[in-house]
Amino acid sequence: MSSTIRRARRTTAITVSLAAGSALVSTGTAGADTAKTGSPAVTAPIRQGLYQSAYSERNDALWMTSSVGMPPATVTDSRLLKVDPDTLKVEKAYTPPVTDAATGAVEAVYGVTVDDEHNTVWTTNTRDNSVAVYSQRTGKRLATLPNVNHAREIVVDERRDTVWASSFADGSLVAFDSGTFKEKKRVTVPGTGPTGITVNERTGSVYAADYHGAQIIEVSRGSESPRLIPAGEGPLSIALSKNGRTAYTADQTSGTVTVVDLREGAVTRSVATGGGTKSVAVDHRSGHVLAVNRTTATVTVVDPHKGAVVKSVATGANPNHVQVADGHAYVVDKSGSGPAGEDLLTRVRLRR
Repeated sequence: MSSTIRRARRTTAITVSLAAGSALVSTGTAGADTAKTGSPAVTAPIRQGLYQSAYSERNDALWMTSSVGMPPATVTDSRLLKVDPDTLKVEKAYTPPVTDAATGAVEAVYGVTVDDEHNTVWTTNTRDNSVAVYSQRTGKRLATLPNVNHAREIVVDERRDTVWASSFADGSLVAFDSGTFKEKKRVTVPGTGPTGITVNERTGSVYAADYHGAQIIEVSRGSESPRLIPAGEGPLSIALSKNGRTAYTADQTSGTVTVVDLREGAVTRSVATGGGTKSVAVDHRSGHVLAVNRTTATVTVVDPHKGAVVKSVATGANPNHVQVADGHAYVVDKSGSGPAGEDLLTRVRLRR
């Protein structure tokens, strides 16, 4: 999203110096003052079942989703968490509503984004084929919006009061009014499986990674039909360059970051990063791209202009999501390596 730096989701787990040529420094503890200790890495156990996070500049809070249990098991344990980005302590934990009293199933939360303009948090409720809206001020659920089949990821276009969600099961991108919560647009591309999603707030164009088709789905304002652009194999996540002219996909199948020229509609580079590349984010200060690799348990820094890996650093097992904000990368893992089996949040300090 083009206001990523303002709002950029401060996600997860191991803080590491990722400057070119820098060495891996031992990870600090959650309470450590990195300015005083010199350690660029801070890790904290949060909770089991972590998925994603989103940073609110308005409230200086990190919102995280947690859901415990894999299909076909019923999810009865899910939380929307408000975390202090400085101490990495959980300040509030909100439980989604029960959807089945007999089983105790809840409206489990997975993807997450923040709308600071309306002071809300939006989540994808993948198991329930819906998205939900929560108040940042109170944590109260304000609405649940149905008919987003296998809702995966979600992004806010604050400039146009619009929230977009990817509907993986039916190949749709669904737009909602961020003020009224009403559906305002639906674009379906048969045979596709949209996963990660981002928006260029300057132009209003929306981009989704198509896991099934090794391509990007572009929906432009005023266009009557979506444009399909080649990408890597099995793309799960997508991010844009600062000027919005280049897209980067995290390709789970091929273990690569693919660089795509959006004007030309062509792949310009493919950079091997590690097994099971899961999520991608951009450091707009340096222009570097960060990717987490699930199978190899690393976060990799890529120079997209050179098409080269700057550095790969070990993370907790099963890293799931990465975002960049205010000179830090945040990686959420599903390692279960906390003292009580929690997954970890790692804050990574980046140098220019």
